[in-house]
Amino acid sequence: MPGAARIDDRAMARRVAREFSPGSVVGLGPGLPSRIPGEMPAAPAVFFLADSGALGYCLPGAASGSGPVDSDGRGVALLAGGAVLSMVDTAALVRSGRVGAAVLQPAQVTAGGDFTHWTAGATPGLFAPASAVDWASGAGRVIAMMSHTGPDGSPNIVDRSSLPVDGIGCVETIITDVAVIRVTPDRLVLAELAPGWTVDGVAAITGAPLQAAVGLREMSFDIPRLEPPSKVYTARDAVRDVPDGAVVNIDGFAGPGGMAHYLLLALRDQGAKDLTMISNTAGIARVVNFGTPPGRLAIDQSVLVDNKQVKKSISSFPVSPRASQPSSFELAFQRGEVELELVPQGTLAERLRAGGAGVAAFYTPTGAGTLLAEGKETRVIDGKEYVLETGLTADFCLIRGHKADTLGNVVYKGTSRNFNPVMATASRITVMEVDEIVEPGSLSPEEIVTPGIYVDRIVKRPAGFSAYQ
Repeated sequence: MPGAARIDDRAMARRVAREFSPGSVVGLGPGLPSRIPGEMPAAPAVFFLADSGALGYCLPGAASGSGPVDSDGRGVALLAGGAVLSMVDTAALVRSGRVGAAVLQPAQVTAGGDFTHWTAGATPGLFAPASAVDWASGAGRVIAMMSHTGPDGSPNIVDRSSLPVDGIGCVETIITDVAVIRVTPDRLVLAELAPGWTVDGVAAITGAPLQAAVGLREMSFDIPRLEPPSKVYTARDAVRDVPDGAVVNIDGFAGPGGMAHYLLLALRDQGAKDLTMISNTAGIARVVNFGTPPGRLAIDQSVLVDNKQVKKSISSFPVSPRASQPSSFELAFQRGEVELELVPQGTLAERLRAGGAGVAAFYTPTGAGTLLAEGKETRVIDGKEYVLETGLTADFCLIRGHKADTLGNVVYKGTSRNFNPVMATASRITVMEVDEIVEPGSLSPEEIVTPGIYVDRIVKRPAGFSAYQ
């Protein structure tokens, strides 16, 4: 009944936490959602992303409120084992589809799943949705965590919003201080009741029609312990499911430094064919001989080309600097066995960054008026010609870091940071080869370059392994 006791913020946070699954990435909007990490079991099973850029897991021994602070000024409790991102990187991560769920505090939610963020309700006539619009369009699902009614007793769940909406049809679940409601295409379904509440009691304070679920039950606040899936693999298992025809990001600059040599050999032995290789070079470390011991050959993309596994390369420097010593890719291209899409080096990096950030295309002045712009859309902006380039994404990514924790957070060494970090963001499955694997919490958030949210598999390079054959 309307007079029954409502659950408090902590209980609401615990009920929201029951929606998470192991390995999930959860975005936390400001306000009530910031309470959730403090109620979670101390286990690195759910990756939290605050709208301020704080990124991490709940880990044993992390002190409540001691971590980064989210945008409403309250501590994101128990946030550890992660990184601190810039707002640009945070927005890119959300747009890229990596966030499985976002928990927001709306002022209103409609029967169709539209919502208006609490900032609009709190400041009538002056709207400030901030990151709410990003979460609405980028997260896989949106969970509304809110009071069922406003301070004046008016319903916060309505048939139509009285305020400008920040997200259209995106709210899937509404968790309030009296009920759990599922948003379906046809109606709002009352799935759970707070202790002491009835269907009629909840309906009386809801501004839209409700239908009781067949399995209607009382809300539970127990959070099961979630065990995270392991990210540590053998090299063979890490590339076992690379299919024929896959698009693969492979780092490489000129010499052998920063390349995932051990994974390249594993992919060669796995044998996937007709691969499209996105790489700055197409295998020139072998012919430039930077530091190569006499009588040895550097392991690079050539091992895949020589094994007849590459169909096409998207590269910026696919040729040897020595005309008298062509690379394996050059010879295969001259024989008509492989295709080439030539991309300026900076444009290649930006196409990868755009793909990883969920940006479909962008304009650049690079290449305008040259052969590289032929057949592409151009536009004059402020009197200068620009070329439209599309973002790049890959099915798999084989790259190298120096050190990673078991959650996938990565530290690089030296120039291996050239294309590795941006390639990690632009792949469906990123496989990281490292020299050392450490426990969560061993890496400072400030030294982490690629957060574990982008790394799916970690492979330790064997001690004594040589980058030369």
